[in-house]
Amino acid sequence: MDASERVSEPNLNERIATRVRQLRAERAMSLETLAERSGVSRSMISLIERAETSPTAVVLEKLAAAFNIALAALFELPARQAEPVARRSDQVSWRDPGSGYVRRNVSPGYPTPIRITEIEFPPGAHVAYENENRQTPLHHQIWVLNGKIAVTVGDREYELSAGDCLAFVLDRPTAYRNRTPKPARYAVVVVAGSNFTG
Repeated sequence: MDASERVSEPNLNERIATRVRQLRAERAMSLETLAERSGVSRSMISLIERAETSPTAVVLEKLAAAFNIALAALFELPARQAEPVARRSDQVSWRDPGSGYVRRNVSPGYPTPIRITEIEFPPGAHVAYENENRQTPLHHQIWVLNGKIAVTVGDREYELSAGDCLAFVLDRPTAYRNRTPKPARYAVVVVAGSNFTG
């Protein structure tokens, strides 16, 4: 079964809603405080927490930065399981309503500073993240499995083909583009810094 077959998981917006509510409660953050730290409006956060909207990856990244966690952590179950194996059938896939890309959390819920996500990036797709409000920068590696993508980190662009791997620190604006007529697939490996919580 490929990631696109599991994208329509009906409770995924509920899972995100529960996770955002849990993270906000753990940090004793009001809606106003989270809105101020993330740059996401209070009304949008309220809609997300009630599972009444499908937020884009850009919005979720802003919330993740405000919580000082990796984006992938917003898709995890509220109570992490100690099981160190993530079976393929249990890995969550999600389609970004903004760009159409599909992300699949590969890593298990087992507590670890490393997160692995697989991305299916459609032809013509483009997504850009600000990444400037993150308290603790994250170390990223992008490993292209199929196709070609362009990754811009700050003011530098990298053209990547199958087999190429790019390493960078997530501390400046970052953009991903697929300028080709074919889909691309890549893995994102994220390692948290020493002050990272999530």
